[in-house]
Amino acid sequence: MSLFDLKGKVAVITGSSRGIGRAIAGRMAEQGARVVISSRKLEACRQATDEINALHGEGTALAVAANISSKEDLRHLVDATNAAFGAIDILVCNAASNPYYGPMAGIADEQFRKILDNNVIANHWLVQMVAPAMIERRDGAIIIVSSIGGLRGSPVIGAYNVSKAADMQLARNLAVEFGPHNVRVNCIAPGLIRTDFARALWEDPERLRQVNENAPLRRIGEPDEIAGTAVYLASRAGSFVTGQTIVVDGGVTI
Repeated sequence: MSLFDLKGKVAVITGSSRGIGRAIAGRMAEQGARVVISSRKLEACRQATDEINALHGEGTALAVAANISSKEDLRHLVDATNAAFGAIDILVCNAASNPYYGPMAGIADEQFRKILDNNVIANHWLVQMVAPAMIERRDGAIIIVSSIGGLRGSPVIGAYNVSKAADMQLARNLAVEFGPHNVRVNCIAPGLIRTDFARALWEDPERLRQVNENAPLRRIGEPDEIAGTAVYLASRAGSFVTGQTIVVDGGVTI
């Protein structure tokens, strides 16, 4: 039996109709998990769900639309998953927002609040909804997709970086609280990945050149290169890892 086997597990992945979340959902399904695809638009969720079901069998994936800014939507996501699959064994908080690109001196209050609400508070809400059942079963894995931005400063995505640093501390603190109940909480901190979300960064030729020059691997990452780390953290392979932030960035931060 593979250390990375996820047969019998149910994984909820937010922001999973595309990008990093979609890659994580696909790889978890490949390892035998049933996965819940969630993002704001139901049609996009259904498209991703159809693709996964076609590859791994009908009933492997479920589409549940949810806006992470809505506590009611998140409650529906959890309830619909429990109704369909009976439990949530793995929670991946991947969805995030960054409505502002520029120096922090120019950010509007509502933009800053949206970043903190969607990138930190929404994760807290979801964990509050999912963790009690994990604690009762004495088994569960929670993964927050953070960013190397949480380890560095930036002239253009400073508020986003503040939120991602907060996610790292959220994972550490929850790991302390949940560890005695055999529930693990970790972060993944990707570097620049070729996703629609990060398009403003990698479509800027000068910024992309700088990133590539400073990266030991001399390139940016692809969504699938984050998925393996998520599978590791969710599976028996990562059973003694909690409270950590695993950096996956092609060596940029070294």
